[in-house]
Amino acid sequence: MSAPSVLIAGCGDVGSRLAKQLLAENWQVYGLRRRVAQLPEGVIGVAGDLFSEQCPVAWPTTPLDYLVYSAAATEHDEAGYRAAYVEGLTHVLGWLKQNGQSPKRLLFVSSSSVYGQKDGEWIDETSPAQADGYSGRLMLKAEQVALQSGIPASLVRLTGIYGPGREWLLNQVRQGYRVAIDPPLYGNRIHADDAAGLLAFLLQADRRGVALEDCYIGVDDAPAPLAEVVDWLREYLGVTEWAENSSVRRSGSKRCSNARAKALGWEPRYPSFREGYAEIIEGQG
Repeated sequence: MSAPSVLIAGCGDVGSRLAKQLLAENWQVYGLRRRVAQLPEGVIGVAGDLFSEQCPVAWPTTPLDYLVYSAAATEHDEAGYRAAYVEGLTHVLGWLKQNGQSPKRLLFVSSSSVYGQKDGEWIDETSPAQADGYSGRLMLKAEQVALQSGIPASLVRLTGIYGPGREWLLNQVRQGYRVAIDPPLYGNRIHADDAAGLLAFLLQADRRGVALEDCYIGVDDAPAPLAEVVDWLREYLGVTEWAENSSVRRSGSKRCSNARAKALGWEPRYPSFREGYAEIIEGQG
């Protein structure tokens, strides 16, 4: 069997981690981003702009087995999200058509922001996706573009990604971050390597002929109240001071389930925030 090929459109942090995992399995990996010099070694660079209708000059001319759309908004407003997810995906699908390419499957990297539930409910792929904010609404619109593309597609709704270089919460805790305790504010997270690992797992499963569902949630095994996470990090870091400002109360509280992905055989390397953050902290030390 010849080496499978994949184009990762929007090959940033998670996309680059995915690329490394697939290269280790002898895949042929194309990475599309503006600055291809930042791609991992071994990735075939495709310099291009997802926000432009112009097909990249370096677009591959050979057949592509898989497409992973893993863009990130550069502007965090309504126009920025529309450009990154709805219009960007539309452009890439157009470039495939232009070049007569029809991948076996499209993985669209989406977000758990499509779920607007706020009362600590458990969420799975069958739960109503009724986003309140513009980010979730536009992500839902982009998901429809993927599902109606004519290419077999699976949505991968990732929860809060953390990992090396994604250390906002660690920095906040060091500054005495306060979080409202009651009612509990549940959060969901996935280590960046596990986010990439889930994408790689789904691609490899599809290649083996496993029938994939049209949606998977990417989350670790242990959604937890943010106050619990903060308390654990404070103890691990030895933080004793509290910030003077009042407790933070963010909107939204839900618990996302990874049962569907695990039923397929996927297991996160970092089953909870404890394993993931401990490794980050030890790496810093």
